[in-house]
Formats: sequence, C-alpha cells, structure tokens
Amino acid sequence: MGKGSYPEATELLITADGGGSNSSRTRLWKYELQKLATELQLEITVCHFPPGTSKWNAIEHRMFSYISQNWRGRPLESHEVIINLISSTKTRTGLNIKCALDENKYEKGLKISDEEMESINIIRHTFHGDWNYTIKPLT
Repeated sequence: MGKGSYPEATELLITADGGGSNSSRTRLWKYELQKLATELQLEITVCHFPPGTSKWNAIEHRMFSYISQNWRGRPLESHEVIINLISSTKTRTGLNIKCALDENKYEKGLKISDEEMESINIIRHTFHGDWNYTIKPLT
C-alpha cells in the first residue's frame, strides 16, 4: 500500500509491540524482515515498545478504537463482513483505514538456526539495541 504513495522510499520505520510474533526476541521476525528488506531494497528500522507499554502505541488509540466503534453491535459472521467493516472505518480528521485478507498459509513452528541469524544484516542502535535496530538489504 505504501509503494504507490512513496515510490522513492529507501527506508521504512516500523514501531512494534514488545511481545508476540513480532517481539524483539523473535528470531523468525528478524529473519523475515531481512528477506523483506532485501526483496524491496529498503532499510527497515524497527523500534519496539518496551514490555508492558503497548498501551502507548498511537495506532491502538488512533485506529483500533475507531474500528471497534464502527463494528459495535454487528455480528462478525465472516471474513468478508470483518474486512468490509474495517475498510469502511473513517474519522472526521481524515483517517481512512485500508484492509485486506491474507489468505496465505503459514508453516507453524519454524526455527531459525544460529547460522541464519548470523546472516541478518542488522545494525543495533546505541540506545537499547535489543529494541531498536535497522536491517539493511543484502546485496
């Protein structure tokens, strides 16, 4: 979605929660970000919220609250209904949410080896390098 709006972009900033599948400790998260960085030829900088602070995530306040208001009281009977309700969420200040269903199948229980981790072109930032880092494309 961003490529059309920012065709000349050379870097991407991701703010991520501190837990779950995109945790700062999740090896698969970093490994897949490396593949994305290389595929798109983008430097990807990730800044994780410290544990227990996801409530400060601006997206949760700015986006999820409006989605919840939009589908309040409506039965979420199918993926199509959910996608349509999320996609129709708008605010008076100009927030328009885009949504698509990812129907890909993902293998569970993938393990990333030490060798695969060493192949990641990761630059840890000076301040909390475990939570803040940049993954550069492989050449």
